[in-house]
Amino acid sequence: MSLELPLTYLHRPVDPATDAPWLLVLLHGVGSNEVDLFGLAPAVPRRFNVLSLRAPFRLGSDSFGWFTFVIRSDGHRQIDAEQELNSRTILTQVIPSAAEQLSIPAERIVVGGFSQGGIMSLSLLLTRPELMAAAVVMHSRLLPEVEPLMAPAEALQGRRLWVSHGTKDSVMPLAEAHNLRDRVRQLPIELSYQEFPGGHEIRTAELSAVTTWLNGLVAGR
Repeated sequence: MSLELPLTYLHRPVDPATDAPWLLVLLHGVGSNEVDLFGLAPAVPRRFNVLSLRAPFRLGSDSFGWFTFVIRSDGHRQIDAEQELNSRTILTQVIPSAAEQLSIPAERIVVGGFSQGGIMSLSLLLTRPELMAAAVVMHSRLLPEVEPLMAPAEALQGRRLWVSHGTKDSVMPLAEAHNLRDRVRQLPIELSYQEFPGGHEIRTAELSAVTTWLNGLVAGR
């Protein structure tokens, strides 16, 4: 079916015979587009609608981002906070709209992303947990700008989070994943954390592990 959404998207519908379908919303990394993570759709369980969204800020030809940033001389990444807020606000509208059109309740929604898309997925889970059941965060980090905006602990109760990272990731250092992991462990979120050999990329073993985790979500409902 065709969805009415303010962002460009690709949609793989759920298996028509599925009872109680789920929705997996995918958010690509900076400089990419909706085609990128949609390539993972064949590996995603058929009980999921797969909706891959294009970020709103154009960076170049077929190149988009959720926000821009600069890397300072000390290595710190300084984001455009206004752009990040704008993208997060759009997503808080797009996700419920898509879910309503697909007749899927929030308790069967997963938002996931890679790199900057993973940053956005995590930020949404922590600030607007009522929109979803779980998030998938691959090769990403926790924005310090988002921490003061986090929902109360009781609102995060029962949410689930997958975090994975490459041990040789030179784009998003492994220390960022450790910081994310340690912070989330202080929250009432069920965390699944794994590291994989390799750099800033999703390899077969990582995708297989994510798929197994998604199947576990469905089996648990």
